[in-house]
Order: sequence, then structure tokens, then C-alpha cells
Amino acid sequence: MSDTMAGLLQIALLFSVLAAVYVPFGDHMARVFSPGRHLRLERAVYRLCGVDADTEMRGPVYLRAVLAFSLLSVLLLYALQRVQQWLPLSIGMGPVDPDQAWNTAVSFAANTNWQSYAGESTMGHLVQMAGLGVQNFVSAAVGLSVAIALVRGLIRKRTDLLGNFWVDLTRGVVRVLLPLAAVAAVVLIAGGVIQNLAPHTAYATLTGGPQTIPGGPVASQEAIKELGTNGGGFFNANSAHPFEGPSAWISLFQVFLILLIPVCLTRAYGTLLARAGAGSHRHGLAILAAMAAVFTLSLAGTTAAELSAQGTAAEAAGAATEGKETRFGIWLSALFTTATTATSTGAVNAAHDSLTPFGGGLAMFNMLLGEVTPGGVGSGLYGMLVLAMLAVFLGGLMIGRTPEYLGKRIGPREIKLIALFVLTTPALVLIGSGIAMSLPGTPEAMANADVRPHGLSEVLYAFASAANNNGSAFGGLGADTSFFNTALGLAITLGRYLPIVFALLLATSLAAQRPAPATAGTLPTHTPLFITMVVATTLIITGLTFFPALALGPIAEGLS
Repeated sequence: MSDTMAGLLQIALLFSVLAAVYVPFGDHMARVFSPGRHLRLERAVYRLCGVDADTEMRGPVYLRAVLAFSLLSVLLLYALQRVQQWLPLSIGMGPVDPDQAWNTAVSFAANTNWQSYAGESTMGHLVQMAGLGVQNFVSAAVGLSVAIALVRGLIRKRTDLLGNFWVDLTRGVVRVLLPLAAVAAVVLIAGGVIQNLAPHTAYATLTGGPQTIPGGPVASQEAIKELGTNGGGFFNANSAHPFEGPSAWISLFQVFLILLIPVCLTRAYGTLLARAGAGSHRHGLAILAAMAAVFTLSLAGTTAAELSAQGTAAEAAGAATEGKETRFGIWLSALFTTATTATSTGAVNAAHDSLTPFGGGLAMFNMLLGEVTPGGVGSGLYGMLVLAMLAVFLGGLMIGRTPEYLGKRIGPREIKLIALFVLTTPALVLIGSGIAMSLPGTPEAMANADVRPHGLSEVLYAFASAANNNGSAFGGLGADTSFFNTALGLAITLGRYLPIVFALLLATSLAAQRPAPATAGTLPTHTPLFITMVVATTLIITGLTFFPALALGPIAEGLS
């Protein structure tokens, strides 16, 4: 079988399995976040935390709960890293440096998982499990909660109540993430991913030299790393490491885990609309179609760029294979790259710094879109809903009519919040990259400072990854410096929580409205025309914002 046929079959298998689980799993998530009785374990958690699970929160209270929980998560994870030398299962690891501990704490609490360190030589097993692993669960559950709160804002009327954050957080972990992660971990172990509490052990190689073999609870962290669109690797090589990604079918399974929740959330969205009488499943399918259209275009472009074998050496090899695992090949590497940058995952099974200029540029472009195709757990849905409302607003301007989405008017207050949401990450990426490039120490951090377009791409990619909560990197940038740890940590924090603030304020404003009845002039928001408008809005806004920077980086390198 040719590589092309094998690659196409991998993509077809992935899409087929996602289609098979789309309805049942999406409907399950809709039930999880609908009113109903609490499980015994959940009631125990509520009693322990002093939560009144039957009382809903006003929008501002919901927002304060999200921010307070996230702040507590950062502080606890920072403390764990700073004292890990005194903890059990530290396996000889010392305390993490303050700036790196700060960067890692905000990164994992914000579902970014940016890593300026090698996991196997920095973190002990307890910090990996009780610190990083726990944040993989709860940070994903925070994104789920915010998405559901925005959906409630769309389907409710004349109220300021958005649900109970503590209930949404607990249900997201207990009923969605934990069961899936347990099953996924078993599959990963069966496929060869390691799971133990072994320390680093020295062995003699066949040539007589020493080699240190690391161990650890990898499969359990790998499962939630992908399911929660987290991406932080137990090892520095991430999913390219044979203990994290031992085979091609495991790598494809990881892509499935990455896409599972963001894709099926669109079904949950449609189901919640249908149950409330505010819309139908077609609205969820329209959002999915917009996501899928951009994802497919990006996948096709990335695969073509990597197969085009730009350069004499690459042409002689038959493709751009440098930096890619030969176990996975070009097709699976391109698929993994697209999935991990189109979501907020950041896991890698190939070196993104070794992608062709246009392949790396498309990976960067996926993040600059806001990672909404299909985006992260929860964050992809609420990000795309905001863009859908922006598309409705632009459509209303064209026909001289007050824009409405699902009967909710997009007025001055709503469009201001939408504009702030959309402009947050571009400001962080461009200002952060500009400051970094102006500093005299930045060229020293670049592995490709002499190749100026690629050096700029390394810095631009870092801030795009941080501000959009992705976490992957062009590995040629040495980001473990005081400046990059601090600056990227700030970009991660603002890039995560400012959009959450604007999304929840928008949800509060929408929930307070009385839905307007549909008329002959109402724009249908489930048709091919609407899907086209959403896709065009997503691409044009990103293109106009970032084209000058991309032209100086990956585009200039690709055309040189």
C-alpha cells in the first residue's frame, strides 16, 4: 500500500469514528450539564467544599468563582514545584526555579501546558500526578463550564442566572473527563505506553556505555493530556517519545482523543438548544461545519506543504522528513500537527521547527485563528459562538437590520464585548512579539537567528502558542530565560482569562434579553450561507490582523 493511500485511510478512519460517537457522546454531555440529580460522589464533594449545589449563580458571581478557582490552582501548583525536593516520589529532583515555576503554574492552570523544561529531568512523579495531572482535568473542566454558561445565556431569557460553576466543574470532571481518561489510559497501556512509578534507572548499552531509562505514570497523564486538549508531555519529546507514542496506531488514537470532546460539544450545543426550544440540532451542525471546513483546508495545505519537499535535500529524500518520526511518516505527522494546533492541545509527534516554511506557517495560522477549528475543550465552542455572533453582526450591517442570533439581539453592549474578545489575543501576540524582537538578548535565544524569517517565526510562534493557550513551540527558541518565562506567562494568563471574562459578561447580557420572534428578515443561522459567513469572518479577521507578521516570517521564508 502506498503512503498516500495509507494516509487517506487514516484520515477516513478518524473521521468515521468521530462520526460514530458524535450523537451518543454529544447527547451524553448535554445530559451532564442539564438539571438533574447529583451523583453520590458529587454530593460528597459539595459537602466537603461547602457548596450549595441547588443554587444557581448570577453571571458576575459565576465569573468570580472561575477566576478564584484558577488563582488557587496557580498558587498550589507553584508551591508544589518549589518544594518538590521534600515531597515523596521526587526521584531526586530539586526545586523548580521561581520564574519557570511561575510559567509552568499559570500554563497548566490555563490549559496551555507550555513547557520550557524537559519533564523527565525537572519534575518528580508526585508533581507530575498531583500537580500537572490534576490541572489537566480541572483546567479542561473550567473551559467546559464557561462554554456551557455561554450556551445558557443564549437559551435563557429575562434572567441573570448562568448555573452553578462548582456543579459544572464537578460534573465535567466526574461524568465526562474521568471516565474517558480511565478508558483511554487502559488503551494506551495496551498499546505500549508505560505506566509505573519507577525512578530513572541506569543501564549498560550493547556497546558498554551507560544509558538512563526514565519511568513514570505516563499513560494516565497521556490520556487526559489529549482528552483535555492540554498537551504537556511527560517527556521532552512529547508524543514522539517511544514511551508516549510507541506506534502509529497509538498516535492516531491520540488524535482521536484530541478531537473527541471539541467536536462532540457542537452536538451537545444543538441538543441543549433543541430541549430549550431556542434552536435545533442544525445550529450545532452549522457550527461544526464551519469548524470542519477550516480544519480540512488546513490539513490539506499542511500535508501538501510537507510532501512538496522544498529544497534539494528534501526532494532527494522524497519529502520533508527531517524532524519527523519515521514510525509515523509525513501523513500522520501532518494530521497530528493540524489537530494539535487547530485545538489548544500543543502535543506533538514531530518537530514543528522542522516543518517546511508553509507547513509551519499553517500550524501557526491555526493558532492565530483563535483555535476554534474545533478548538480546545469548551474554549473552541465559546470562541466559535462569539465569531458566529460577529458574522451575524456583519450580516446585519449589510442589509441594514438589527442583527440577531437565536433571537438575541447583538446590540452595542454585546458587540463591544465581542470586539474585546476577538482583539485580545492579536494584541498579546503582536505586542509580545514586537517587544521580544526589540530586545538585544532575543537573538541569543534563537537557534536560527542567522535565518531572519525563521528566527522571527520562532518568536511569533511562541507568543501565538502562549496567547492562544496551545503550548507547542518551534523548538529552536530557547525559551527558558527570565524574560520569556515571564512574558509568555503573562501572555498565557491574559490570553486565557480575558476572553473568559468577556464570554461570561456576554452570556450575562444575552440571558437578560427577551428573545425576539423570527421574521421574514431574520438571517437563518443554520444554512450553508451562514456557515460560509462564519468561515469568511474567521479567515478574513485573522488574515487582516496577522498577514504583515506572517509575511515577514513563514511566507518570506517559503518564498526565498
